[in-house]
Amino acid sequence: MHVEAESVEHLRETPLSRREIHEGRLIGLVDDQVRLAGGATAHREVVLHRGAVAVVALDEHGRAVLVRQWRHPAGRALWEIPAGTRDREGESEEETARRELAEETGFTAGSWRVLFEAFLAPGYSTELMRFFLAEDLRPGTQSTDDDERLDVAHFTREQVAELIRAGSVDVKTVAGLALAGWPMDER
Repeated sequence: MHVEAESVEHLRETPLSRREIHEGRLIGLVDDQVRLAGGATAHREVVLHRGAVAVVALDEHGRAVLVRQWRHPAGRALWEIPAGTRDREGESEEETARRELAEETGFTAGSWRVLFEAFLAPGYSTELMRFFLAEDLRPGTQSTDDDERLDVAHFTREQVAELIRAGSVDVKTVAGLALAGWPMDER
């Protein structure tokens, strides 16, 4: 079966109207009214997001560079691959990735490769995340935002597997490392 050739008209939702609910610093929230393929209408609450990047940064020993920060919605600190929102006008995804890696970890990378791009939660958000692999790291100076507090550490595959088993990471970290070829269950 060739997926691209399949018709999706029986699934299509046609936008009819949009009501803005909230416009924030990083996200917006709208209520869209749509017409379903059968003619009925429905409402879709949508989080509008400019998109984001995530960086799997591997040091010269093949260890992953992770950052730990407090995540208010989760109510705890999590270890994560460096990541951030595309929040500068006209900035490309790679420029955002380079900036976020440097700001959060202090590292720059000599080698960059795109791993994958996908919607994070397409049921309610427009956030599209591009994953990068960064290697040939060079130390520099961390320059976090005024409201960011981060720890930076290097982890082996076994240590990352333990963090995953302990529930100490987020899903983008698991996905990014898997995309970079890291097995997620080291026993």
